Amino acid sequence: MIFGKERKIKNEIIKVGKRLYQTGLTVAKSGNLSARLDNENILITATGTSLGNLKYKDIVKVNWQSGETRGGIKPSSELPLHILVYKNFGARAVIHAHPSLINGYFAVTSDLKALTFETKFYLGNVPVIEQDTPTVTKPEAVISALKVNNLVVLKNHGIVAIADKFCDGLNLAEALEEAVRSLAVARIFDKSVLDDLDKALKQELTQNARLPMFSKDHIQAIVDLVNKDEFIAQKGRELDLTLKLAIKLDGSDKAYKFNFEKGKIIRLDFDADAPFVISAPAEVWEQVFLGKLDCFVAVTQGKMKLSGQLGQLSKWYVPFTRLFGIFKEVKIK
Repeated sequence: MIFGKERKIKNEIIKVGKRLYQTGLTVAKSGNLSARLDNENILITATGTSLGNLKYKDIVKVNWQSGETRGGIKPSSELPLHILVYKNFGARAVIHAHPSLINGYFAVTSDLKALTFETKFYLGNVPVIEQDTPTVTKPEAVISALKVNNLVVLKNHGIVAIADKFCDGLNLAEALEEAVRSLAVARIFDKSVLDDLDKALKQELTQNARLPMFSKDHIQAIVDLVNKDEFIAQKGRELDLTLKLAIKLDGSDKAYKFNFEKGKIIRLDFDADAPFVISAPAEVWEQVFLGKLDCFVAVTQGKMKLSGQLGQLSKWYVPFTRLFGIFKEVKIK
C-alpha cells in the first residue's frame, strides 16, 4: 500500500507525465521524471516506461544517498544524473524530456535567438551541453550548467529542467519549445530575422583590465561605462529611468547603490538602502559578471533575490538589459 506523501507525489508525477505527452514534449518511451520524497529518498520513473501512461508501479523509490532501489523495479538509466542534481541543489523536481522542436533547433545551432521579451526575461541564455551518447554519461557538465540556468539543453538528446515545483519546470520546458516554434514561424516570413536589442547587447567589450569582483574599482568602472552608454541614456530619457537600485554580495558587508536620474547614475553610494535590492552569493555574481547569467532570469529562477517588485522594474526592462550586459564588460579577477 502507498500512503500519504508518497502517494501524493506519485500522482503528481503521473499528471506531469501526461502533460508532457499531451504537449508533445515527450513521445513513446522517452524522458524521465523524479521528485524529492524526503531527506534520503526520491521517486523516479522506471526504465522503459511511457510518461504519458504512467502507473504507480512505474515509479521507483530510490535512496539518493546510497543509490539503493526498492520494489524490484529498475529505475531510469538517467538515475545518476537525477541523484547528482539532488546532491547539488535544493530542487524538489527534475524533468528530463526530448522535445522535438527543441532538439531540431539545437541540432543545427548552439545559441537561442530570443524574439520576445518573455524569452529573454524567463529563459535568458540557455546553456547547451554536447551529448554524444543515448544516456547522459557526463552528468557533471550538466550540473555545472544548471548552476547558471535551471534549464539546460542536451544537444541531440533533450532538455533537463530543475525546480522546486513540477509546474515551474514545465513552464521552462514549454517556454523554450514555444520560443523555438516562434523562431521557426519567423523564418517563414523573413530568413534574416534580426533583433535590434541583441545588437546593443552584443557590442564589443572595451575593458581589458581585470579588477577584484565587487571591489569599489570594479563597480565604479561599471558606473563609468553606463554613463557613457548612449543606448541607456536614450532609453533612460524616454522611460524616465529614475530610481535607486542596490546590488549586494551575500555573506559580506559589500553593497552598492546606483542612484539613477533619467538613465544616468548621478551618484554611487555604499549601502543597500534602496527600494530595489538584488542580492546573491559570490558564485552567482561571478556568473553574472562573466556574462553567463542574466540578472532578470536569475531572479525569476530564484538564483538571486530581489527586494522590491519585479513587475515595477520590468517597465525599464530594455535599459536594464543593457545595464546587465555592461556588467560583463568590466573584466574580473
